[in-house]
Amino acid sequence: MELRSMSDALQFHAQLLKVGTQNDDTARNVSKLFTFAALSPGGNLSYARLLLRSIPRPNSYYYNTIIRAYSRSPDPTHHFHALSLFLSMLHYQPPQPDNFTYPFLLKCLARLKLTPQGKQIHALITKTGFGSDQYIQNALIHMYSEFGELGFAREVFDRMPLRDVVSWTSMIDGLVNADRHVDALALFDSMLKAGIEVNDATVMSVLRACAETGALSVGKKVHMIVKQKRIDSKANVGTALVDMYAKSGCLESARNVFDNVVDKDVFVWTAMISALASHGMCQEAIGMFAEMETYRIEPDERTMTAVLSACRNSGLVNEAYVFLNDVPKRYGIEPTIQHFGCVVDLLARAGRLKEAEDFINTMPIKPDAVLWRTMIWACKLHGDTDRAGRLMKHLKLRKRTADDDSGSYILASNVYASAGKWCNKAEVRELMNRRGLTKPPGCSRIEVDGTVCEFSMGDYNHPEAEKIYDKLDQIVDEIRKEGYNPRVSEVLLEMDDEDKAIQLLHHSEKLALAYGLIRNRQGSEIRIVKNLRSCEDCHEFMKLVSKIYQREIIVRDRIRFHHFKNGDCSCKDYW
Repeated sequence: MELRSMSDALQFHAQLLKVGTQNDDTARNVSKLFTFAALSPGGNLSYARLLLRSIPRPNSYYYNTIIRAYSRSPDPTHHFHALSLFLSMLHYQPPQPDNFTYPFLLKCLARLKLTPQGKQIHALITKTGFGSDQYIQNALIHMYSEFGELGFAREVFDRMPLRDVVSWTSMIDGLVNADRHVDALALFDSMLKAGIEVNDATVMSVLRACAETGALSVGKKVHMIVKQKRIDSKANVGTALVDMYAKSGCLESARNVFDNVVDKDVFVWTAMISALASHGMCQEAIGMFAEMETYRIEPDERTMTAVLSACRNSGLVNEAYVFLNDVPKRYGIEPTIQHFGCVVDLLARAGRLKEAEDFINTMPIKPDAVLWRTMIWACKLHGDTDRAGRLMKHLKLRKRTADDDSGSYILASNVYASAGKWCNKAEVRELMNRRGLTKPPGCSRIEVDGTVCEFSMGDYNHPEAEKIYDKLDQIVDEIRKEGYNPRVSEVLLEMDDEDKAIQLLHHSEKLALAYGLIRNRQGSEIRIVKNLRSCEDCHEFMKLVSKIYQREIIVRDRIRFHHFKNGDCSCKDYW
């Protein structure tokens, strides 16, 4: 009897009970019933567990099957059930865990983030002689990566005598998830040199790393591989390619990939809308949302964020209000803090500070620290120091919270410094030190000859540092003739203007730009990825360099893209 539903399974089970005899056929039929209940999409895990309890002497296959089923479930309770079953195998039942048990068990431990228990199981695996099993080793790499224990994951990986595509992809994915994108790209290069053929999962992980670092040449190489495998028209691969090209500054290539995707889902539409928004083509992004609706594709929360980001990046206040009020009603989407945050940022950047504050106070969601930081930053930007001071209470600096980070403290410090309240600034900095909070360093990346180079402020670690700083001095001499004057007011430190100008000159994106001018061929585009919002001085600096050196400079900061060309920027000085 073919089992297609639990109704079929129940009838089949009733027949088995009616026959009542125990023979090889009965055992096979029970196994068939159990496997359907445990693993089939139409099955029932609770029923499978009842079947397991009714079997007099279940062998390891039954335990492994249900542990496998639990490992596929999104419910954490099922992952604990898997661990409980494993312990019963270990201590109470005749069937001992085997090489099929551990990969699924390790997956459950990874989901539960049970680091100590995961290490104990690893020790048991080694002790019982399963340490050299490739499937178990792959599962260990994944587990340790999920724990954030990349050192252990890499140790397992390096000790493997034979590595398959899953081994390489698991390690690459772990590095990408830990924001070690440059290391992930280096490992991918080693994978190709080892002659390992990539799969869809490899492609997705590597494209994420390319997108975050701006490694366009590697991304293009992956795109060629994808074309050779004829999977470039798949929606998930297309989404990753659109994201990679868009975040590398190649909007036209992103659109070409998008157009080539056959069955476009909400994710690939959202990726393209987000790409247009981040590049300042905000009316086009809104138009694409309308086009998506004509295909009866329903938006999700990320689509809403993409469209509201488009409104934010172009100062489209009325459009944002209409969208926020209309779309959730039509599609049943509950607005999130990110959606409200886009509107607050939009109003605040436009200088409509009272309206932004009133909007926050009438939100149905409790505002978080990020929202208040957005408001306070805008108050500082627009010179409303009284409002900034009043809103500082919402940062709750005096109270230690579970989600404490350095952002609120740094902003408070800068607000006090811009108002000349140096004692208050010193007090906030001391509070940061006592709580062990540090400011994340600004860094910029540029790809040169297929290699991603990273610079931090005042970086002298690069092998060509001397040439880079000499080039910077040459650039400053040239742009001063065009009226460049360092915006020393942006340096909120107690030092003279000359030292402030040096601080500004050594910003990471300027170092990356100088290196790009040295190494990239004449007339080629210079692409820079920065982890923070661009400051006004760097923005003006890039505009002047694009004019004098006749180079298009594409900078991606934390908020959006800036395309500098002939002394102008695509953002029209609104960011």
